[in-house]
Amino acid sequence: MTDQVSRDASHPLRHLAIIMDGNNRWATLRGLTGIAGHEAGVERIRGILKATKAHGIEVVSLFAFSSENWQRPEIEVTGLMSLFASYLKKEAMSLRDDGVRLKVIGNRANFSESLRKLIGEAESITASGSFTLVLCVDYGGRWDVVEAAREVAMQVQMGRLRVSDICEKTLAKNLQLQDLPDPDLCIRTGGEERISNFLLWHLAYTELFVSDCYWPDFGPELLDQAVAEYYSRKRRFGHRRSGAESAIGGGES
Repeated sequence: MTDQVSRDASHPLRHLAIIMDGNNRWATLRGLTGIAGHEAGVERIRGILKATKAHGIEVVSLFAFSSENWQRPEIEVTGLMSLFASYLKKEAMSLRDDGVRLKVIGNRANFSESLRKLIGEAESITASGSFTLVLCVDYGGRWDVVEAAREVAMQVQMGRLRVSDICEKTLAKNLQLQDLPDPDLCIRTGGEERISNFLLWHLAYTELFVSDCYWPDFGPELLDQAVAEYYSRKRRFGHRRSGAESAIGGGES
């Protein structure tokens, strides 16, 4: 059924973004430590990547650690950084063998030198993959836009760009995702209905799907549900409805 839906869709689901929320709450319900919840969340990634490939998705972006997460208790932050390093060490070769290209976006300045080295090595090992996994670590949407604006300003200052040449495409190509398509669908687990400073520029016309399920329990069957919901929607990107649809009324009319 998934293949048929994909073929019939005028706007195929190419890029899926996920806000992986609820790890701590999942752990609390089970009397476990917060880091145990995050470990379970990391294990969930492998199965979800396999399921997304089955849907013909080309890019998956995961919100792993926001720029605001540094404000969490030190023991949790240390555990998350250690978990990130462990993931890079253990999964890089498997990702390569599965044809997955790893791309890490975010402010690497706050990472240790050893962690920055691990990121570079993992990206290099997986560079030939045709499916892209984006890990957003120490990432914030506002930070991303500010950094892009700063880069554009530097290009103007250096005489490589005129102010009159600046447009949406100019800024977009200096954002962290750069050459990747904007997300078509963003899933948030854990029941919260906000995007939490995630890919602010890129989510302008992204379809949203909120699940009450905590991330460690978000399995392929729930992904199937989210994908089916995506293909049931009419994507107009601000354009008018046509024919009978216009008579019905509704948003973006």
